Amino acid sequence: MTFRRKLILIIGGITLLLLLFLVWYKVTFSMEPVATYEINDRNESQKILIATQGSEYKNDVVKDVVESLRGKTAYIKVIDVSLLQDVQPDQWNAIVVLHTWEIWKPEENARVFLKKYYSSEKIFVVTTSGSGEEKIEGVDAITGASILKDVPRHSRGIISWLELQLPPE
Repeated sequence: MTFRRKLILIIGGITLLLLLFLVWYKVTFSMEPVATYEINDRNESQKILIATQGSEYKNDVVKDVVESLRGKTAYIKVIDVSLLQDVQPDQWNAIVVLHTWEIWKPEENARVFLKKYYSSEKIFVVTTSGSGEEKIEGVDAITGASILKDVPRHSRGIISWLELQLPPE
């Protein structure tokens, strides 16, 4: 076998291994879609949108936040981050975005939405990544590595922020 043929086989093998690794990574660490649901009456004057991705950590954070707000006079809608492209921020009093950093970049819909509309007075962001340190440039966010023991602390942070955004009942 010639040197050139060996080199082509080695490069092809490395490329195949890299592709297999990327497929494995995507399947193992990609987020589940989240079904849209609503809490309380849509005609309430205070409206809160929560856009998230499905993972045990994010599901637990959203559950904590929703449970703390359930008795309040605020309409709450939970959507998957993939639906952010249809969101008009001026229709909401507060927006919470929970997204994941996957394959060295943020979830695309979250990135586009936050680049276009981010305002710390209106939008609260939680970004998860393997290192727990990644976040979109120019966006103030809670960052973490989806560690379940952090759920109560991160939930409290979101709830405290929401209480400041919404006038008392």
